[in-house]
Amino acid sequence: MLQAIKYNKGDLEILDQLQLPFVQKYIPIQTAEDGWHAIKDMKVRGAPAIAIVAMLALASELTAAMKNDQLSKLPEEVCHVIRDKLTYLVTSRPTAVNLSDAAGKLEIVVTNCAKVTGSHGRDIATAFIQAAEDMLGKDLEDNQRIGHNGAEWIAANAIKPGNSGVAVLTHCNTGSLATSGYGTALGVVRSLASKNILRHAYCTETRPYNQGSRLTAFELVHDQIPATLITDSMAAALLADTRVGVNAIVVGADRVAANGDTANKIGTYALAVLARHHGVKFLVAAPRTTIDLATGSGQDITIEQRPASEVTSIKGPRGGAEAADNIAIETVQIAAPGINVWNPAFDITPSSLIDGIITEVGVVEKGSDGQYHLGGLFDSSI
Repeated sequence: MLQAIKYNKGDLEILDQLQLPFVQKYIPIQTAEDGWHAIKDMKVRGAPAIAIVAMLALASELTAAMKNDQLSKLPEEVCHVIRDKLTYLVTSRPTAVNLSDAAGKLEIVVTNCAKVTGSHGRDIATAFIQAAEDMLGKDLEDNQRIGHNGAEWIAANAIKPGNSGVAVLTHCNTGSLATSGYGTALGVVRSLASKNILRHAYCTETRPYNQGSRLTAFELVHDQIPATLITDSMAAALLADTRVGVNAIVVGADRVAANGDTANKIGTYALAVLARHHGVKFLVAAPRTTIDLATGSGQDITIEQRPASEVTSIKGPRGGAEAADNIAIETVQIAAPGINVWNPAFDITPSSLIDGIITEVGVVEKGSDGQYHLGGLFDSSI
């Protein structure tokens, strides 16, 4: 399985996703500032992976501070430092709720630790580091459950008469590269393949940053899953083609509001509209950490605006350079100079277009009133 995050006792490395699929290079992340820039520059992306890298970046910094005897002995001072750095890290990606959720949970951990009589500054740092490390393993377990739950639901609800297996379309990248491993929406595809239910997977290129053609296609080829890449504008024709027979569209999420409205990579909303028109099931795969009950609807979600250069240029190796030992990634301008650009990173898919939300504790469908009731997900002890 592809590993986007490598961590061992304070040593953190991430696979630089700006250079994939042409160059596989791991870069060290030693401080919270390193983590902030890696997230902001999209060297790491995907809501679960962003949260994990941010917390482990701070864990690495704290580990180094303890080794070098640079940590305050006073628990209150260490708590103050951690809170300030968590606040800073959350500003790197405002749309993905996993990051703020993780920061809030780990802040509670250190606050509770500081209340213990006789606690030391090192105790606070150690508690934070342990909690951050635990996130890595739990995310992988959650992803595998999401994959299983999604595959079972699709097998029971989306297979059409006469189909031998299912064809699934996915958008952006939601696999091992976006998580601690396995993936959310792409984890569902992996699970379908492992159960011998998958007939074919389709992935969009996902403009403007090409996370589908660069990353999802890379993962599908790596896992030898039968798959085909399409441009974003081909999706309608693909769904209309009865010979292809797409059964379901499965996407990830950066934030799911309390009513089920979902923020995900730009282009997701268009796929949901197309799915409804063509009678194709549309599913959102997301861990419970992505569900934000404090956000009432999609109207309350902040949509990050990205630089114009992501639309007006494209990166890759020069033609014929793929076989070279040292591949240089070049930037090529593809738009007329001076053109205005609108580049929202995400859009909002209304809950009315979503057939199910796949989580690690099951697939949530709308209630008898036609609305999602997501609060019950958090009553589970899993």
